[in-house]
Amino acid sequence: MRLLPAGAAATLPFVQGAQAQSLWDMMNKSRTLSDAEREANSAAAIQAIDTVEPILSYDTANNLQLAIAQYEPFVMAGGWEQVPQKTYGVRMGVNRDGVVQLKRRLLSSVDMPMVDRVDETFDAPTDAALRRFQARHGLQVSGEVDEATWYALNVPAETRLHQLRLNLLRVQAMAPALADRYVVVNIPAAFIETVEGGMVQRRHTAVVGRIDRQTPILKSRIHQINFNPFWNVPVSIIRRDLIKYMNENPNYLTEQKIQIYDGSGRELQPTDINWQTEEAVNYNFRQDPGPQNSMGNVKINFHNPHAVYLHDTPTKGLFGENARFYSSGCVRVDQVQDFLGWVLRDNGDWGPAEVGNVFSTGERKDVDVRNPVELHTTYISAWANRQGVVSFRDDVYEFDMAGKVNFEA
Repeated sequence: MRLLPAGAAATLPFVQGAQAQSLWDMMNKSRTLSDAEREANSAAAIQAIDTVEPILSYDTANNLQLAIAQYEPFVMAGGWEQVPQKTYGVRMGVNRDGVVQLKRRLLSSVDMPMVDRVDETFDAPTDAALRRFQARHGLQVSGEVDEATWYALNVPAETRLHQLRLNLLRVQAMAPALADRYVVVNIPAAFIETVEGGMVQRRHTAVVGRIDRQTPILKSRIHQINFNPFWNVPVSIIRRDLIKYMNENPNYLTEQKIQIYDGSGRELQPTDINWQTEEAVNYNFRQDPGPQNSMGNVKINFHNPHAVYLHDTPTKGLFGENARFYSSGCVRVDQVQDFLGWVLRDNGDWGPAEVGNVFSTGERKDVDVRNPVELHTTYISAWANRQGVVSFRDDVYEFDMAGKVNFEA
């Protein structure tokens, strides 16, 4: 793996004045310089992974082969050492035992360039290396060894090599059948790529299925957009969640603007149902459009036997988390207006501005996609770009552990 040059540290000009600077001014200048360095280090870390190669492509297959060739001799030589738990909380300006091991670990994975001597100082190059490591592993780029970072640092090199080999097979199996224009939902990474002409047009953060309610792996086409939709609550969610919520808070349905209907379309009241049983699964529950709607402002439909779809969400704070596995199988899309503008490109009059206007008016509207876009939900937990930067994600559904390559039922 080659190391991309980190962003140059920002510098401040030294200005001589008639009077000596106060200690306070000097401290503020030092702090400003430190902030600028951190921002530059984060930008360089993100830039290293944010390249145009799609995660499903021949490019990625070739890059994975190169990464495997580099990892194999390293693993045969013993891999990298473990980072002690006492590095928890270490960051620039906070030194403690274990920084030497941390630096050696970052040197081993080529996140940090070679140095003459490894010491206990958590300095600017260490900050840059740690942020790069965090970016490659889909973690918050904080420059601090938090719990998630510590666990990622201590995944053995042998495990990472296994991931590279397995994901090469997955990419090779899928790449030949791809259309020129397609969408990829990568479940372990919880992100979405829109791809055209062999290049990523945009990446979107996503929230995908939790471990016990997994997002299914499938191939389909996005064929219809429902703006400001009603949400018909699936039976599985009625059974697993809604009954529990009503027992905890009898006003839950009213607060969430969810109505109940029987098979003939007659509206019922929450008090008509015995919530101590599973009687509720015999009725239809529908949530009104609006800010509280679980699908947000839009539902994005594709044919599949699992009754899943892509959608907006009112809980956008989840997009900022490391592990975004919260849904019941559907996929929530960040920056959904831009995503819709790309999907509806051939409809002529549905750019992000038009999408935003329908969002703001709350108008119920269904739009058929003029050229339905190919969609893949898939499971790629390791990949590499042409700069030699290798990315890894946790094996959240344990498909790597099971050695799964073919996900067809």
